[in-house]
Amino acid sequence: MRVRPTWPRLVLALALLVALAAALVAGLNLRGEDALGGSAASFVATPAQVARGAYLARAGNCAACHTDRGGAAYAGGKGIATPFGTVYASNLTPDAKTGIGTWSAAQFWRALHNGRSADGRLLYPAFPYPNFTEITRPDADALFAFLRSQVPVAQADRAHALRWPYNLQASLAVWRALFFRPGVYEPQAGQSPQWNRGAYLVRALGHCAACHSPRNAFGATRDSLELSGGLIPLQNWYAPSLASNAEAGVADWPDAEVAALLKTGLAPRGAALGPMAEVVFRSTQYLDDADVAAMAAFLKSLPQVPAHPAAAPEIGREAFAHGAALYKDHCASCHGANGEGGSNPQGVVYAPLAGNRKVLLESPANLIHIVVNGGFPPTTAGNPRPYGMPPFGPSLKDDEIAVLATYVRAAWGNAAPVVSALDVLEAR
Repeated sequence: MRVRPTWPRLVLALALLVALAAALVAGLNLRGEDALGGSAASFVATPAQVARGAYLARAGNCAACHTDRGGAAYAGGKGIATPFGTVYASNLTPDAKTGIGTWSAAQFWRALHNGRSADGRLLYPAFPYPNFTEITRPDADALFAFLRSQVPVAQADRAHALRWPYNLQASLAVWRALFFRPGVYEPQAGQSPQWNRGAYLVRALGHCAACHSPRNAFGATRDSLELSGGLIPLQNWYAPSLASNAEAGVADWPDAEVAALLKTGLAPRGAALGPMAEVVFRSTQYLDDADVAAMAAFLKSLPQVPAHPAAAPEIGREAFAHGAALYKDHCASCHGANGEGGSNPQGVVYAPLAGNRKVLLESPANLIHIVVNGGFPPTTAGNPRPYGMPPFGPSLKDDEIAVLATYVRAAWGNAAPVVSALDVLEAR
């Protein structure tokens, strides 16, 4: 008599196959990596390398993850929330016991290039090695030189708080086999040195695709849709598509306006808010003019996907009138009675809402965040006293914010989907 396999047996068999595959993948990935040349003591950095590394650390915004609030620079400990649990950033100071004090330059390079720690352990892609893999070896050595120049901080790495099976190295090995391929950036033939520099900064050091790309159910970015926009997990901010003029594409922007946005956080056609404001504050405002121009050249060259005209949202007469009343009471004095924007005698510019790309995004998440928490451009050398929009979350209920946002997305020729109170609750 034939015995039919039960579900537990099928699950066990599948688990064994996954484990075997993981072991095979781990073995393949380790080939050629065991003999890492050099040692911590053998690496002697030059002052030029340290200075270069400091600049590259700014370009890569390393401190944003590896410096906890109130903590020492680059000492780690900051929790990075993911849909699979919390990953804690590691200590990058040169402490011998808890940091990278005993690492070699080759081991540091392997961490960036292949996502492995000094002991060979697989790193989680919350550390964006799928992007950093394209960083060149000289730049990796410069980053290593800079980090080795920091004050050592004795702070042990915190254990990640990930759910099963995401906390298993075997699961991570399978993920890597499916979604990760190491490789160094290769200049593209037929493109200018400026374009290639911009592509390197955007794709590798800047790891822009980590936010501006959609992710699949396993948390991997979809390479075929690189820079086409994506919801930042758990933050509920939507990083708009850089390949769409209807979202955040800059193909038709003058070079100077793209540079202004990256250097100051403000441009005539938009402002950096939310997570992008932090990127400008910590990173891009410190880039030299040549690198900013290179990024602009690359971003302007991205093929733009045509915008699909949105159907006019169906809003009840009563809800529309309620939204109009809320807008008049809370918004019109700055943004204009017809969403045309304006300015005050002190030169503060209020953004127009009619035709505003942030308002018209299919996802209402960013607009809700701005209404609830306020909108604040970054403080930069070019905009040392940024004017911010006040938060209305404390004074307006979820259903009021939903009606107000819906009105703004439907008035003055705007056409974007209706916002619900549940949308507001989720964004909060």
